[in-house]
Amino acid sequence: MTVPFPHHAVRRLSKMRRTTLYTALSLLCCSVVMTALPAGASAATDPHTAASSTASRAAEAAVAFADEFDGPAGSAVDGGKWLTETGDNVNNHERQYYTAGNSNAALDGQGNLVITARKENPGNYQCWYGTCEYTSSRLNTSGKFTATYGHVESRMKIPRGQGIWPAFWMLGADIGDVGWPNSGEIDIMENVGFEPGTVHGTLHGPGYSGSGGIGAGYTLPGGAAFADDFHTFAVDWAPDSITWSVDGTVYQRRTPADLNGNAWVFDKPFFLILNLAVGGYWPGDPDGSTSFPQELVVDYVRVTTGD
Repeated sequence: MTVPFPHHAVRRLSKMRRTTLYTALSLLCCSVVMTALPAGASAATDPHTAASSTASRAAEAAVAFADEFDGPAGSAVDGGKWLTETGDNVNNHERQYYTAGNSNAALDGQGNLVITARKENPGNYQCWYGTCEYTSSRLNTSGKFTATYGHVESRMKIPRGQGIWPAFWMLGADIGDVGWPNSGEIDIMENVGFEPGTVHGTLHGPGYSGSGGIGAGYTLPGGAAFADDFHTFAVDWAPDSITWSVDGTVYQRRTPADLNGNAWVFDKPFFLILNLAVGGYWPGDPDGSTSFPQELVVDYVRVTTGD
């Protein structure tokens, strides 16, 4: 970690303002925004393909949650599936203000959800550093859907640029009772703009949070950038194991043996989160090379379970 203190822990303590009926829980889960740079994640582990296991799983899978984001262009996300969070993130020093409705998260009419980060402030929003400079969106399924185990997957095209920080991740649904990091956190995909060809997957829990999170990175071959095309990010989650993959290629598997004697807190319900942050301790702030708007385009989110 290159920041003066763990950015994950900082996030978990953030005080994001909320305008929903889930204020208390949202405050907690917004204090737990995404992952820290995993220890030892500068180089990806040697990948191996998992095509046969993927095909077998698909044949047996039962859909627990799916959003294909079909609907008219400009429509907001399905409120029966997603909670839209609002506010800034003071302690992690992110620069965006998360807006309500379809201002920064809308369907494109072609089967995608588009989360857009803009350099703007149409509502005169106030952030921890003064008048906010950017807007974006953050969605979660708290109070609407949780899962315990299964195959959790999203196909998406991530944005690019210094200071841009998309993520697809999960938090323990008991965070309101036990707090973070005891709730646990499973980061399925994070990318920071200064690493255009690398994504990270990480676990956070008691004794392995913040910059001490347990995880690894996956780097595309040939110098390719994730923003150039759609990619599929997934975890296969079972009792005492979580396995990460990109486009069906497995790049890490974690079990309780990896936690140095600390508690494994991943055998319970978790909810899903999608967000696009701007700035923060890990990615750094946008600079003159960063163009706006930037878009996180999500084809689908699916959770399936099998025998």
